[in-house]
Amino acid sequence: MNPKEVRATVGLSLVFAFRMLGMFMVLPVMAIYGQSLQDATPILIGLAVGAYGYTQAVLQIPLGMLSDRVGRLPIILIGLLLFFIGSVVAAMSGSIWGVLFGRVLQGMGAISAAVMALLSDLTREQNRTKAMASIGMSIGASFAVAIIMGPILANHFGLHGLFWFIAAMAASGFLLMVFVVPKPDQRLIRRDAAIAKADFLPTLKDLDLFRLDFSIAAVHMVMMANFLALPMILLNDVGLPKNQHWWVYLIAFIGSAFGMIPMIIFGEKKRKLKQVLIASVCILLVCSLFFLFDHSSVWALLIGILVFFIAFNTIEAILPSMISKVAKAGAKGTAMGIFSTSQFLGAGIGASASGILIKFGGVSATFIGSIVICVIWLAILLRMKEPPYVTSIRLALSENQLANPQLIASLLEQQGISDAFIAPDEQAIYIKFDKQYIKAEQVEALVLT
Repeated sequence: MNPKEVRATVGLSLVFAFRMLGMFMVLPVMAIYGQSLQDATPILIGLAVGAYGYTQAVLQIPLGMLSDRVGRLPIILIGLLLFFIGSVVAAMSGSIWGVLFGRVLQGMGAISAAVMALLSDLTREQNRTKAMASIGMSIGASFAVAIIMGPILANHFGLHGLFWFIAAMAASGFLLMVFVVPKPDQRLIRRDAAIAKADFLPTLKDLDLFRLDFSIAAVHMVMMANFLALPMILLNDVGLPKNQHWWVYLIAFIGSAFGMIPMIIFGEKKRKLKQVLIASVCILLVCSLFFLFDHSSVWALLIGILVFFIAFNTIEAILPSMISKVAKAGAKGTAMGIFSTSQFLGAGIGASASGILIKFGGVSATFIGSIVICVIWLAILLRMKEPPYVTSIRLALSENQLANPQLIASLLEQQGISDAFIAPDEQAIYIKFDKQYIKAEQVEALVLT
């Protein structure tokens, strides 16, 4: 990468991470510390946690498409400003209603699609995969930091102090965008990083993509449900003071990082991602059953949380890869936009539904809800096909190549090339191929000769 690409990748990865902290940091603390807020009930606490996800889900695709028209930078800066204002509103509120409104405002800063598109604008084709991977790692790191630091900050500074910290993260992201992230020379509309209207309905109708979209929604439903219930069990059932919850999450998350790696490697190397996904869902199901029936000790719960995180992190890591493999050539951006919307919608539904379940059935009802979700999820996955193990490439075309009516047909005759799509407005072609049968250099040579 050249210096400009490094600045873009590091800066946007940090912006992404700072923003994701706002979603994740409240998970392990809201169920406990939110009870001190005026008018707080389990239903409203759950809704306050999930409100961020609902507004993100509603605005993710529209704001991404708007950034194609008016520019990435204005959308990202406005989004970060809304995120900052929402954090301040929540920090200054003494009632659950104020926190709920603040969380709605936070979620209105739905900038994921615009950030990814800007990163695409600022990086060259050969470095884009590495840059996108950095964004993915920043999301995983932000989740780890949030789950561990949330209880520590809430213990020392209260829920209000936690939201002030999140506001500071939003302000830091704003400053990064202004002073660190380079300004693009031009705004490029690429189908691998943008929503294409023509691809929207076909992508929604694709059953295997639907199964993956449901998977990301379901895993966040289960995660939200468990993390509204588990802090209460740690505090009330096993007697672990709330100022010590952080070390449980720290040990569990570090242990899970080592546990997930072999599963991901096995899935990719042996081409068994479907089996790894189903196995991980089964693990979540077993963990939910365990949480339902065993509250015997903090160590038993620690083991359960560790195993839960192994499955959760594995699913989080493999689903974007599976989306990229299953999506049609040239439709990856649209598929990822729907995928992200499903993720936030699942988080919103999981948190708000858990609040209702806790209100009327106690914390055990949330685990029953998780069990039901996992059973439905497994039924949906059983008929899913193993994803094609293909790689995508985008190549610029000359006028003569664009005018060649046999280009796609000749490419599809080659062993290992499974799909191709010409985007005339970009003067480019998107090709999906299997590296076991044909290399990227060979694909490029076929197009350029």
